[in-house]
Order: sequence, then C-alpha cells, then structure tokens
Amino acid sequence: MADVYRWRLAPDGLATRRQLRALGLRPGGQDVVAELHRPRRRRAPLVAYLYRVDRAKPVRPMTPARTAALAAAMRARRTCLNCRTDVGYCIPRSLGMCVPCHDTPQTWKDTTP
Repeated sequence: MADVYRWRLAPDGLATRRQLRALGLRPGGQDVVAELHRPRRRRAPLVAYLYRVDRAKPVRPMTPARTAALAAAMRARRTCLNCRTDVGYCIPRSLGMCVPCHDTPQTWKDTTP
C-alpha cells in the first residue's frame, strides 16, 4: 500500500502529475509512491497521487503527425454541424451547434396539403 500524507505535508522529491508536467516530466510508467489527502468538511477527502521526481522521464516531444491530429480534432470541435462553418470557439456539446444556429428559430415547411 502507498504511503498517505496530509495536505502540504508530503516530503520533497514527490510530485503530482501536474507538478511533473510543469517541470517538463512525466511519470514514465512508475507506480504511485504515495497519496496526498486533502480533508473536506462533510465529504470524502480529495486524493492526489504522488510520483518520484528522480524516476520521472522527460515529456515526449510533439511530432508533426500528433500536431496535425490535434489541429484536426480542434477544428472538428469548432465546426458547426448545422451551418458547416468554423465558428472560432469550441461548440458546447449541450447545444450541438453554434450559438447563432441555436438561437435562430427554425422555420419548418408544412408538407401536408
């Protein structure tokens, strides 16, 4: 079982994933060394997993293929399915279309005679 430390009492040399990323590192396949618990009132504590900094590996560099794939994914999130335009922001999943298309009342043609 991993060691458990209270909030702000973890020893030096341990870091969370975000802290490793800020240092330009990644866990690199190592197991969780310890847990950090932050107590909360009337709820379960928040838990953060800690990794050893000395065993962390450098972040892999971004390749041209990964850059292109990321750009394509972001372009798809910005493209309205209704009007097929790049609206310049990520479309909310709750709407499913850009805000102008969502706010414009749809006029349906009655096909019955």
